[in-house]
Amino acid sequence: MFHAFETRDFAVGEVSVHGRVGGAGRPLLLLHGHPQTHVMWHRVADELARRHTVVALDLRGYGDSARPPSDSRHAPYSKRAMAQDVVAVMEQLGHRQFDVCAHDRGARVAHRLALDHGSRVRRLMLLDIAPTLAMYERTGEAFARAYWHWFFLIQPPPLPERLIDADPAGYVRAVMGGRHAGLAPFDVQALAEYERCISRPGSAHAVCEDYRAAATIDLEHDRADRDKGVRLALPLRVLWGAHGTVGRCFDVLALWREAAVQADGRALDCGHYVAEEAPAELLDEMLEFFSS
Repeated sequence: MFHAFETRDFAVGEVSVHGRVGGAGRPLLLLHGHPQTHVMWHRVADELARRHTVVALDLRGYGDSARPPSDSRHAPYSKRAMAQDVVAVMEQLGHRQFDVCAHDRGARVAHRLALDHGSRVRRLMLLDIAPTLAMYERTGEAFARAYWHWFFLIQPPPLPERLIDADPAGYVRAVMGGRHAGLAPFDVQALAEYERCISRPGSAHAVCEDYRAAATIDLEHDRADRDKGVRLALPLRVLWGAHGTVGRCFDVLALWREAAVQADGRALDCGHYVAEEAPAELLDEMLEFFSS
């Protein structure tokens, strides 16, 4: 995994952000989803590094990045705070503008990144999400049943934290294995890494705070932008799993066209975990989209 990549830890204020950097060419930032780490990109990273300087990061609260204390508004785990982390990391690496491909929670960070720091992001690809505000406002029974963790993790502490901490690896396997393809798509080493990181002290609370922020302060930020008519102005491509919950419950492309000036995209023959279930198809899309 990640041949010829360098493992790095970046100091961003009082937060440490962990990741890997490799390759040469136009910079490309990769952000992961829940309950994973930057390792989720292992099937595409080496090939991407032939054409790009690839930066794959662990979001704060995940992987080997820091788990900072939170507050009553969950602001330290807002997507705005997470987006500021990655801007600072890319600045340290000398990249004032870069491309972004992001999945799941990382895609929500990337959405906020492109809104708050529009001049930084050249082209944006988002995997298997619709806009957070639209998903909450248009949630129905099918989505609530399939994405039960959205509503479990936002419950007041310490209940969800205690339940996750009782069996962290079991939680990872339940969430990831309960989707379209079960656990079959996941490399044994990658799955072990996800289990190791969710078992680190403070992980359960950090994960819950990420989701609590998404249901509170992040929605405030999103509504403020909507009220002001703010939309993404950069080239946007959205891809989703044909066998996943998001594509089944939402009109993904239509929702992104409401949120962006220009957006295209399609479903891929996979479930939620696009980079691990359909790496060849995703790689083709990435190489074509980011070559422009």
